[in-house]
Amino acid sequence: MTNPTAQISCPSCGFLFNAEEALEKQLLAKLKAEYEAKAAKQAQLLASQRETLEKERQVLNQQRANQAAEIRKQLEQERGKLQQAAEGKAREELGQQVAALQQENKARREENLSLKQKEIELLRRENELKERQECQQLDMEKQLLEKQAEIEARARKSEQERLELRFKEYEKQLVDQKKLIEEMKRKAEQGSMQMQGEVQEIALEELLVSLFPFDGIAEVAKGVRGADVIQTVVNPLQQQCGKIIYESKRTKAFCNDWLGKLKADQLDQGAELAVIVTETMPSDMDRFGQKDGVWIANFQEIKSLAFVLREMLLHTHSVRVTEENKGDKMEMLYHYLTSPEFRQRVEAIVEGFSELRTELDREKRAMQRIWKTREKQIEKVINNTIDMYGSVKGIAGSAIGVIPALELPGQDEEGPEDDAAADPADPDPKIQPVEAP
Repeated sequence: MTNPTAQISCPSCGFLFNAEEALEKQLLAKLKAEYEAKAAKQAQLLASQRETLEKERQVLNQQRANQAAEIRKQLEQERGKLQQAAEGKAREELGQQVAALQQENKARREENLSLKQKEIELLRRENELKERQECQQLDMEKQLLEKQAEIEARARKSEQERLELRFKEYEKQLVDQKKLIEEMKRKAEQGSMQMQGEVQEIALEELLVSLFPFDGIAEVAKGVRGADVIQTVVNPLQQQCGKIIYESKRTKAFCNDWLGKLKADQLDQGAELAVIVTETMPSDMDRFGQKDGVWIANFQEIKSLAFVLREMLLHTHSVRVTEENKGDKMEMLYHYLTSPEFRQRVEAIVEGFSELRTELDREKRAMQRIWKTREKQIEKVINNTIDMYGSVKGIAGSAIGVIPALELPGQDEEGPEDDAAADPADPDPKIQPVEAP
């Protein structure tokens, strides 16, 4: 496997080639040249040994031929001598010569056997050289395969490292993308929560304007420290009776720090009452109420609570006007307004409003169900009446009186003659109209 990124450009011709492939080819060529040199050297050595063996074989053959010629020559000489010697002595000498020749032949045979053994030894050495050459060739091929496997292993390792680096890059990109998505999601959720809070704030302002059109409803601009909405209560005499500040919260959890901030805003605005309109109530409250001097309610309860608080400010202003300079009574009134009795009365009023609203909704649903049931019953009776009238009229014909509510406009003015004239055209002549009694 080649590495597509390990390409080198030739500085002379600009040809692109793979460095690993070039190094691999050079290494293979070098190993092949070394093997061929060693093989050529071994072949040359083998050829030299073969030539030596061939020369020794030729020498042995020549010696054998020379010995045979010499023996023949000696035999001829001895034969001549024997012919000249006496027959007895010749026989004796011939016996001796034959024994000597036999001994010499034996020596020659032993010498020939030694030469054959040397020839066999040379052949064996030749076979060993061949086997050694084959083993060297196999070793060279094995080394070449090992070198090739090593090169391939290095190439695979390099490719694997490159792939691991690329995989780590992809993993890092994936982690960065996940972080970016989470950040964008968090920003979107923050924007959505902020938009929801603004929607509730606008709805609260519109509700107060529609409920109290003569009061001053002021919205605090974004970025300005203070509550979200300020209501200035005005009585029919156009006198300012006090202020109520509203803070709109639409989050998944209630934060107690809102109370201290709203009380500080109440002190800055000089408001008599402070209200938090929240979607999530505190953990120790399941409905509207007062906590640390701040009224807390959800958006469904704020309408009733705003009526009660406004009436309270109107009543307080009236008492303050009528009882001006009467500190004791004002103190009593303040104690009354901040007493549990007043809070319980306000809760009772709001609960009454809530129960009336719930009862009204329940009655509305019940009446709608009753009306729907009666409508179905009336429709069933009318349909059955129409079916019965049509069946009877089809049988009795004009003998049945006309019911204008069940006839088309203009048919109620037709007389019996029209009915009689229409009877012969009846598709079923077997059905005859019944005479009126």
